Amino acid sequence: MRANAAVFEKLFTPLSVTEVEIDAPRPGEALVKIVAAGVCHTDALARDGDMPFPAPGVLGHEGAGMVEAVGDGVTNVSVGDKVIIGWPWCGSCRNCLDGQPRYCLELGPLVITGSRGDGSTSLRRLDGSPLHSHFFGQSSFATYSICAASALVPVPADADVSLLGPLACGISTGAGAVLNALRPFAGSSVVVYGAGAVGLSAIMAARLTAATHIIAVDRLASRLSLAAELGATETIDVSTGSDPVATVQEICGGPADFGLDCAGNVNVLRQAADSVGMRGTVALIGGAPAGASFSLDHMSTLWGKKVVGILGGEGRSVSLINTLITLNAQGRFPYDRLIEKFPLDQVNEALEASHRGDVIKPVLTMPA
Repeated sequence: MRANAAVFEKLFTPLSVTEVEIDAPRPGEALVKIVAAGVCHTDALARDGDMPFPAPGVLGHEGAGMVEAVGDGVTNVSVGDKVIIGWPWCGSCRNCLDGQPRYCLELGPLVITGSRGDGSTSLRRLDGSPLHSHFFGQSSFATYSICAASALVPVPADADVSLLGPLACGISTGAGAVLNALRPFAGSSVVVYGAGAVGLSAIMAARLTAATHIIAVDRLASRLSLAAELGATETIDVSTGSDPVATVQEICGGPADFGLDCAGNVNVLRQAADSVGMRGTVALIGGAPAGASFSLDHMSTLWGKKVVGILGGEGRSVSLINTLITLNAQGRFPYDRLIEKFPLDQVNEALEASHRGDVIKPVLTMPA
């Protein structure tokens, strides 16, 4: 069948919206009619060569919509179900079996090879030439997506799927880092570097804990203002030239307990690490370009400081995503305030708006 898709033709060039051919689902797969797909920093990393996804192909990894068809053997979803396409996972490695599918040992091949496990692609140009597919198992910058049914997260029938795509990655990444991995204790202090979609989601999640200092650090006043509305108890505007590490210590009366780098910038990561002290935890959450490296002060790190990488918010997609949907319905996790919608044919404008910081979380809406 045919679909409209934003095709990634080659590095450093705008995506082009065109008509493509897409497969019918094979055994274990589902065909999802995409209603909307979030635009993430990771898509830009792939477009610009900082994540090795092959061109030409289709990006997009925050898709949500309805199940259009299922292949043989699929039992977890049915045609007509509203779903979010979560990250792929093999289901049989030690990390999947341990309840941590975000750390699936097959994750690398599943998200960036541009094909199914057997090397085939689900997308073609109208002339029959192949297009790489399965970016993060979905390639959802398109009106339809073929994905592993095991990656799908069914959501309530009354859910507005046009707002749910970002829960597949960006919003769950920030929220899950706090709720699943760090779990701030009563009276603790949390400093979040980078008040984009991931950082603001971490702030909203921290507000649900007993942390007493939730500090947002950014260089955009508009984002810091929103952070304060969403749960930050203090904000630090680094565009004024202030030293964020010193300011954190002034606010907390000493080092913070948790420092989160949500910017994917190694210089910011060092600030996050220097903001926490003995027995504190610095978390790597934002995606830096491939090959990026960082250094820490040995002595202060030796004194009980923990450095952890947190991928995708950890845990299982079904439980985390549906928890966030419920919290949103209760008015306790207003992720919808981060979203601004763009039509599919404005995908490049959406990517640039995100890069400039004009929009927290762009979401592409698909033509009917």
